[in-house]
Amino acid sequence: MQSPYISLIYFFYGLAFFSMGMAIMLELAHGSDQRLRHAFRPLAVFGIIHGAHEWLEMWKLQGILPGQYAYPVLWRGIDLAILAFSFLSLAAFGVFLIARSEQAQRYSLLVPLGMIALWGLGMLIISGRYPLEQDLIHVAHAWTRYVLAVPAALLACAGLIVQQREFRRAGMAQFGRDSLWAAIAFLWYGLAGQTFPMESPLPPSNVIHEDLFYQLFGFPVQVLRAIAAVFIAYFIIRVLRSFEVETRRRIAELQTARLEEAQRREALRGEMLRRIVAAQEAERKRIARELHDETGQALTAIGLGLRGVASSIQNDGDKSTTNLRQLEQLVEHSLLELQRLIADLRPSHLDDLGLGAALRWYAGEIEKRLPLKLIVSIRDEKPDLSMEMKTTLFRITQEALTNVIKHSAANQVTVLLTYTTEGVLLEVIDDGVGFDPAAMQSAARPSWGLAGMQERATLLGGTFEIASFPGPGTRVNVYIPYSQIEENRQ
Repeated sequence: MQSPYISLIYFFYGLAFFSMGMAIMLELAHGSDQRLRHAFRPLAVFGIIHGAHEWLEMWKLQGILPGQYAYPVLWRGIDLAILAFSFLSLAAFGVFLIARSEQAQRYSLLVPLGMIALWGLGMLIISGRYPLEQDLIHVAHAWTRYVLAVPAALLACAGLIVQQREFRRAGMAQFGRDSLWAAIAFLWYGLAGQTFPMESPLPPSNVIHEDLFYQLFGFPVQVLRAIAAVFIAYFIIRVLRSFEVETRRRIAELQTARLEEAQRREALRGEMLRRIVAAQEAERKRIARELHDETGQALTAIGLGLRGVASSIQNDGDKSTTNLRQLEQLVEHSLLELQRLIADLRPSHLDDLGLGAALRWYAGEIEKRLPLKLIVSIRDEKPDLSMEMKTTLFRITQEALTNVIKHSAANQVTVLLTYTTEGVLLEVIDDGVGFDPAAMQSAARPSWGLAGMQERATLLGGTFEIASFPGPGTRVNVYIPYSQIEENRQ
């Protein structure tokens, strides 16, 4: 028996599943959970194909399928194939959700393959046992629902229960409840909706069939299937919101991480600025002290000596000559001290002779004061570097050598300056004791010297790398491209 509204029932039945399939297809691109994305693809296929199947049933009842009376066998075969493929897709959805890893998902494909093999074997046996066309069609539909539809719905139910537990572990209880309700809807869809096929000679469909359901409950079994489909679609679409929530959570975590990194960098910049100001003040104090201790005292002595010469030049010419010679030596010494002080602030070699000459001069000054062998090697020197680039490379070399002198206990340092076609590579290599760069650059114990060198290189679009291990020494590599310098000039 069929309800006069059966076509309308088929329409909403198909609409529920088709809408669910389309919603899944639209949301899959936003999901970040690879396992869920793989699992929901076959469910989308099931929704679209099964919805189309129910609409075909509706059009068949209305007699509007093209050629349905001329080619009835063809349309029945298409109908059965679509029904079987849709339930195989549903079974794949269930086993994919149950599988916990990609490897398990690959092996889980054996389940729908086994189901289709069993279904195909049964169809061969059925085709030889039921020669009447009408009996064969009804038996084939009953067999498809028993072997494919019921197990597929139960697998989907089990998979959603597994996913409900995953949602709970992830702290997404609301989606866990939606997943559980969808599992219950699939359970009813499989056990109640698919165990009442059309009447056929195949047991138990010869007793438990659509007409019996109508006699017991007063409405077609298609109504139960349609209601279950609506509930399934509703709760599955609610589960899909987990993709959006997970994406938002990941974005929030990424934004938080970026904010923390920005705050850390800002704190580092602030501390560096404070230390730069402190270093400037310390340098001013050093210059003032040296001017007072060396140059100031020398000028005072020269002034007093000139007064003595002025008073004794008429009485004792020889003594005045000796005093003048001593004053000359004192002026020469004071001039050398002033030159050294000026060179420490900014060597004239850097402005007049270039970066290579400034590095060689600085290395020579260090070797005069310390028992340290310094080798400076310049390869393919390019004289037309910008002042900003020369200053940056010189200051980085100064800082690197200062670190070597203070911490490395090295015997030899090599400074390599290589001019490539794209930029300048600076290498400072020592044979000292080395250190752990990660520990030195950690937030708990930042190295302001390393941070300053990196900051100078970064400001010119360059890179700063340091390779060191406790024991074999340290290598500092700085690369600054010419192109970035030209962009900074513009």
